[in-house]
Amino acid sequence: MKLNKEIILNVNNLCVKTTENSQHQNLIDGVSLDIKKNEIVGLIGESGSGKSLTSLSILGLLEKNKFDISGEIIFNGNNLLDLDNNAMMEIRGSEISMIFQEPMSALNPTMKIGEQIFEVFKAHKNLSFEHTTKRIKKLIKKVKLDNVENLLDKYPHQISGGQKQRVMIVMALSCNPQLLIADEPTTALDVTIQKEIIEILKNLQKSEKLSILFISHDLRLVSNISDKILIMKNGKIIEGGSNKNIINYPKENYTKALLSLIINDKKRLKKLPTVESFNKNFKEEAETEKERNKRIKSIYSGKPILEIKNVSKFYNTSKNLFRNNKSFKALSQISLKLFKGETLGLIGESGSGKTTLSNAILKIHEFEKGEILFKGKDISKIKERELLEFRKNVQIIFQDPYASLNPLQNIFQIISEPIKFHRICLKNEVFEKCKELISDVGLNENFLSRYPHELSGGQRQRVCIARAISVNPEVLICDESVSALDVSIQAKVLNLLNLLKKKYNFTYIFISHDLSVVKYMSDKIIVLYNGKIVDYQDADILFEKPKDNYTKKLIKASY
Repeated sequence: MKLNKEIILNVNNLCVKTTENSQHQNLIDGVSLDIKKNEIVGLIGESGSGKSLTSLSILGLLEKNKFDISGEIIFNGNNLLDLDNNAMMEIRGSEISMIFQEPMSALNPTMKIGEQIFEVFKAHKNLSFEHTTKRIKKLIKKVKLDNVENLLDKYPHQISGGQKQRVMIVMALSCNPQLLIADEPTTALDVTIQKEIIEILKNLQKSEKLSILFISHDLRLVSNISDKILIMKNGKIIEGGSNKNIINYPKENYTKALLSLIINDKKRLKKLPTVESFNKNFKEEAETEKERNKRIKSIYSGKPILEIKNVSKFYNTSKNLFRNNKSFKALSQISLKLFKGETLGLIGESGSGKTTLSNAILKIHEFEKGEILFKGKDISKIKERELLEFRKNVQIIFQDPYASLNPLQNIFQIISEPIKFHRICLKNEVFEKCKELISDVGLNENFLSRYPHELSGGQRQRVCIARAISVNPEVLICDESVSALDVSIQAKVLNLLNLLKKKYNFTYIFISHDLSVVKYMSDKIIVLYNGKIVDYQDADILFEKPKDNYTKKLIKASY
């Protein structure tokens, strides 16, 4: 087979079948793609479309006893599928490298950052300590980590999510690979860090003469970095072309549907479109200004259900028992009011204080100064029975549904546990209550007998929502609860949250780094920066007339 010298990777008719059952299900079905030297190719698709399986096939990381792999993966003239494990280990890291989605799970929590970077060099390069150190320092500067004090002596938990992702980039590029596979490298990061990572990758592509396969579910994000976009669905690439052609002239209905899922910031739709609804000729219905004003007036005419007055939270950062304690101010004089039926948006970078504030509201962490009043009662003074009632009334939906579900319990056990604990209904009514809840979140009762690993990400998040609403709470804190989901599932979950809000008259605190999502969901928005509120106003007004320069920076980074 004669190859174009400009093409560094050519995947031809790649098929991947699972051999774990008798059906031999096709997971990747005839995928063909090529990546040129110094080219960035974006690979887009929903969860389960086959994006990660394609990248793992290229790296030779699929277990051969579990998968039947056919076709060709030609890299620098060699078919990678013909190579044995030792030969692939030589290529992996040194010629083809990968940045994973979740840096915390990809980094060893028991090893210092410097040790982990040096380990990569030892595995692939026979360089002197001096040359290795010089290369590491050069890369650290390129990914803008040179301002982090004693970086190489720190452990992963001592640096932020964005910094961990940059460390992963350093490790991936340490051995001068020709091809870099970036698998959802910015999904869980806030908008400003996302933008920085994208800029770093673009600059590295030029300076290191890299080819990049950038995998994501975010079409708008990929359009900002790639030269070419490929759309994947059900294990097949259904459309490909230049950024301009895919964004402006999509051919396939599925691509058009994905583009329609980008939230329109100019309209406040009553219901977001999904891939399924697009195929059913979805008709947009936007909330009029008159309708919104009436709804807002109704919300803010009553008394606040939750009130925070001048709350400050400190953390002791000193590790030496014999030195004076040093305090880090995580929250500084936070004041806000949350009204019944309101959705209050909370945005800010990692480390801005969002999670600290939600933990203070949930009474997980104590705070040093100020008051938090729930229905007029100071939560710092409530005890025993009142505390149980408070915990029932204020619930949280976490970012990672898999980590927050017990893998040893089935869905019925997971949802029924809080119902039984808080005695929401009689024992003989628990199963019917669980059936009602699972139906409320758009799943059928067959799911009650399944376990978390048998569900998709979107389905697991729905189970988390069912569990949170099972005790009839009044306030729900949604802590980055849709950030890890692909755009289609995200739209379904946001529609679900709004539907449940109407049905049960919920009040939401909605935390997210995705500004378009926060604007769509929220009535008012708070912007946190370094533990302080720098902006707090109506959602539409905040985007039109941001008060603080930091808010302007966030909005600019999002568009």
